[in-house]
Amino acid sequence: MILCLGTTPAVQHVMIFRKLALDAVNRAVRTLDGAAGKSINVAKVLHALGEHPVATGFLGGDRREYLRGFLETRGIESEFVEVGTRTRQCVTLIDESCGTVTELVEESGPVAAADFEKLLEVIDRRIRGCRALVMSGTLAPGGLFDLYFHCTRLATEAGALSVVDAQGTVLIEALKAKPGLVKPNRAELAATVGRKLENEAAVMQTMKELCERGAQRVIVTAGKEPALAFDGRSFWRIPAPRIKPVNPIGSGDAFTAGLVSRLVRGDDLGEACRWASAAGAANALTLLAGEVNREDVERLAREVNVERV
Repeated sequence: MILCLGTTPAVQHVMIFRKLALDAVNRAVRTLDGAAGKSINVAKVLHALGEHPVATGFLGGDRREYLRGFLETRGIESEFVEVGTRTRQCVTLIDESCGTVTELVEESGPVAAADFEKLLEVIDRRIRGCRALVMSGTLAPGGLFDLYFHCTRLATEAGALSVVDAQGTVLIEALKAKPGLVKPNRAELAATVGRKLENEAAVMQTMKELCERGAQRVIVTAGKEPALAFDGRSFWRIPAPRIKPVNPIGSGDAFTAGLVSRLVRGDDLGEACRWASAAGAANALTLLAGEVNREDVERLAREVNVERV
């Protein structure tokens, strides 16, 4: 099993327009509904790749049962802590005329500190027997700012790979527990260290700094640009396959899922990143975030040539 933790899951609503005009009435030609949020996206992609994910976090309000039911229908196991805060909704607007994708994000409301303690109890119980714990996204306000630190320690004690996809204070605190891997994107990495990273050399130097502060491995994604990976000794540059994207929202989460799937199977970091890049690109070929076709991942993986730097 692979435990997928995120405190801010979301109901996802996608609207497709022939042409989207601001300050005007727009009529969608198609709409789709699903479940998302970074950890949910990771769980969905892991499931598509043949893994056994378990989604956990907070659910509340009238959207709670929809999201839980969605995962159950997909065959994805879950165990959420029920809270008083209503689960958020995010809306994606796709303009077919120019290929733009606009994401409208509802921020999570505060969650009681006692609920964070309940979530830690779930992690402590479920981590036993798991091969990995993937911690994704920002933390809901109102509780433990160092949740990922505590969860990383629990994963290490259980012999599971710990993966942190976060930024800022949340990431800095997690580093103190020496996570197995951290995966910010380039903008998140810059925000975490508080300075601009204007070229690849600056990014690589900062990746080394994260390792010095506790990360065992670091991967930095950059959208359509090549990702960089560092295992404390060697660097890899990982290009993205050339595709015509439909909706890139969730591609970073798909990258994480593809990466973890291969690492728990014993691949080295470079090979795991090849599959991760393919999964991220495959996500961008679908309308809903965190959705991939396994055949697309396998096809695109053949197009990725990982390069040692």
